[in-house]
Amino acid sequence: MKTYSAKPADVEKKWVLIDAKGLVVGRLASIVAMRLRGKHKPSFTPHVDCGDNVIVINADKVVFTGRKREQKVYYHHTGYPGGIKERTAKFILEGRFPERVVEKAVERMLPRGPLGRKQLGNLRVYGGSQHPHEAQQPEALDVAALNSKNVRSA
Repeated sequence: MKTYSAKPADVEKKWVLIDAKGLVVGRLASIVAMRLRGKHKPSFTPHVDCGDNVIVINADKVVFTGRKREQKVYYHHTGYPGGIKERTAKFILEGRFPERVVEKAVERMLPRGPLGRKQLGNLRVYGGSQHPHEAQQPEALDVAALNSKNVRSA
């Protein structure tokens, strides 16, 4: 029996819609990363982009467990000496681009390199409940029903 290896032309991409309201960030990100890579499919091939297109809405309503909302720090560097900057998760979620928390969590769960960057391009994250991808007819994925720990009741 031969090992199956998917070709880029054979890949069938679906559109998946996930409502992130009340979901725990890390658990949401791991499910999204798995969908983007295509590991949920029996035809998964590590060197081919065989994942789905994922739309995440209500990214501004995600939750953290414990005290991570106040204590988790995101760092970036300006490129200048001593130019390390830091922001808390609370600052980002209450700011202008709250969807960056989910984007960064998913990005860090994907492999680094050209294929990982291409797979990250299949992710669309929106802070509100509206998205411009109705024409693709995305099917809804209920992440909250997959595991009771995926939802945080405050």
